Amino acid sequence: MSTDVIVAGPDEDGIAEALEEAGATVARITGVLSRPTLEEAGILEAELYVLTDVGEATTIPIVYDLNDELRTVVYARDTIPEFIKGQLDLAVDPQLMDANFVADELVD
Repeated sequence: MSTDVIVAGPDEDGIAEALEEAGATVARITGVLSRPTLEEAGILEAELYVLTDVGEATTIPIVYDLNDELRTVVYARDTIPEFIKGQLDLAVDPQLMDANFVADELVD
């Protein structure tokens, strides 16, 4: 069974590709992240939301509002804003953990 994942933001560290290689079905969102964009990408059915741009951290409360069963992950080098930490399941710095390792753990 495939895990439905949305990867939002630029993906210089290759987390989307690593998730696909681990067996996930991945929808990618780049550009402006808005509620309609998230809905079009399939956030209502997704099991995992991976954000790669902490500048878009305000999307975490939005995705929880749309799908409270969703796991949320930030895979970014920058520090996560304090107001998001309570709604976040996992934060990983790509410099500390390889995308393939993280993807395998998230999909299993």
